[in-house]
Amino acid sequence: MPTDSPILAAALDEFQKIKKLADKAIEQLSDDQLHIKLDAEANSVAVIMRHMAGNMRSRWVDFLVSDGEKATRLRDQEFEEVAQSRAELTAEWEHGWQCVFDAITPLTDADLQRTVVIRGEPHSVYKAMSRQVAHYAGHAYQILFLAKHLLGPSWKTLSIPRGQSEEFNRRMLAKLRVEKG
Repeated sequence: MPTDSPILAAALDEFQKIKKLADKAIEQLSDDQLHIKLDAEANSVAVIMRHMAGNMRSRWVDFLVSDGEKATRLRDQEFEEVAQSRAELTAEWEHGWQCVFDAITPLTDADLQRTVVIRGEPHSVYKAMSRQVAHYAGHAYQILFLAKHLLGPSWKTLSIPRGQSEEFNRRMLAKLRVEKG
């Protein structure tokens, strides 16, 4: 997803990192674990995925020309548990993310100051993107937390393992030295 804009490239990079983080947590869960709730008021990973996908479709389809809260969105239903296979859930999730990437990829620096509307409230394109980065990152970390909790000792860390920070930093420094030549 190449872009000449450093701001848009950074936004795309952040969205891709958020998706990758959530995807790696989701991959570790069984089909049944996707639907487990910690308590009656909590959301399962599946519900969070459905909510994010619904938000993505609403915000990013016709991003520059229509309110980001589409009249067709049934937000409250995103928080209901539904019988969905992993394949169906993943397809909905992937479609939501594709809406994000399809909307951002053609943008230019000139678009960053354009005004878009979300729930009747005007935002610059830049602010609307920043708002969604924060929203999606928050939910991605909810997914990560739930996956880590549900998997317990079988969880495979997605960052530097405990006790290995110094070794990681040494490897990164050595890699940087090699790249600089």
